[in-house]
Amino acid sequence: MDANETTYRLAFSMLRGINTGTAAELLRRIGTPEAFFTLDSQALQGKLGVRADIADDSYRSHLVALAVKELDFIRDNNISTSFFNDPDYPARLRECPDAPVILYKTGTAALDPPRSIAIVGTRHATAFGTAFVSELVQGIKEIAGDVTIISGLAYGIDIAAHRAALQCGLPTLAVVAHGLKMIYPAEHRSDAARIAKNGGAVVTEYISTASPNRGAFLARNRIVAGLADAVVVVESDSRGGALCTARIASEYNREVFAVPGRPCDTYSRGCNRLITDNAARMLTDAAQLVDALGWPQCSQPQQTELFRPLAPLHQKIIDHLRLYPESTVNELAVYFGMPFASLSSTLFEMEMADLILTLPGGRIGVISN
Repeated sequence: MDANETTYRLAFSMLRGINTGTAAELLRRIGTPEAFFTLDSQALQGKLGVRADIADDSYRSHLVALAVKELDFIRDNNISTSFFNDPDYPARLRECPDAPVILYKTGTAALDPPRSIAIVGTRHATAFGTAFVSELVQGIKEIAGDVTIISGLAYGIDIAAHRAALQCGLPTLAVVAHGLKMIYPAEHRSDAARIAKNGGAVVTEYISTASPNRGAFLARNRIVAGLADAVVVVESDSRGGALCTARIASEYNREVFAVPGRPCDTYSRGCNRLITDNAARMLTDAAQLVDALGWPQCSQPQQTELFRPLAPLHQKIIDHLRLYPESTVNELAVYFGMPFASLSSTLFEMEMADLILTLPGGRIGVISN
């Protein structure tokens, strides 16, 4: 493709309010991006069938001048582009009626991978939320293998998702709400560089000089949702961008999952509401996610849990219960010389780990493995 054709495509993608739907209609009437910018104003108005400000000569000339500068930036910085009717434009996004006409990308990750998950949430992530993201991504890698993790490079849950993917060696796509001449927030520049250098990519619909603004962040959410097979909301208040992404994903017929939390926790209110409103499935672990999406599993890590070495005290209790089935808590306390409260705490840990179960009459049984 020569420089002129690329310039006109770039300029065409900069038209006010354009998306893949309006772009397709314009090209149906006009033919090519080049024709849009080279026809005189009167001829263009005739092909459009209505009087439109976008046919103004000075406006079109301004876009072409911007496109010339953008092409220089693209070439100088090894940026790749995907135009909406290119073969490499992501098929998932092409299905979405309001998808961007062009995507700019730095990095090597495919924008249309076989399997992808978007993980989003509050910028004010808690320790629980961050830990859950790490465990979820690790579990996805162990169970399903290569899955692309998508998020928005923001503070909180977003950056936790990207970092977890990098830690596990999974490709990750960071969809940003500005041009690629900058990274916002600035604290995540090194993360963006790591993503691009380690099989991932930083992606945007905006020209290099575009700065972030509220509208751009909201628009970015549709790309996050559109590129993914499913969206997982880990933590969110009752309002926020993550809930916006979940709503868009639902409109795009994507699966939506939400991680439940305590009703009193501020950043669980949004997730809990999604679940109670049947707007999202409740998600507790990676195995559930992979199973719900019907992905083939390359391993069964839950089986390895059965053979994890037990803590010495846990093993002693198991051994005793196998010799003296259905011992009571009091009998165990006497045998091990432990305070009742301390033993009860230990037995609770073991029950949560599916090692024992409480039977009627206060007796304890071993769960066979």
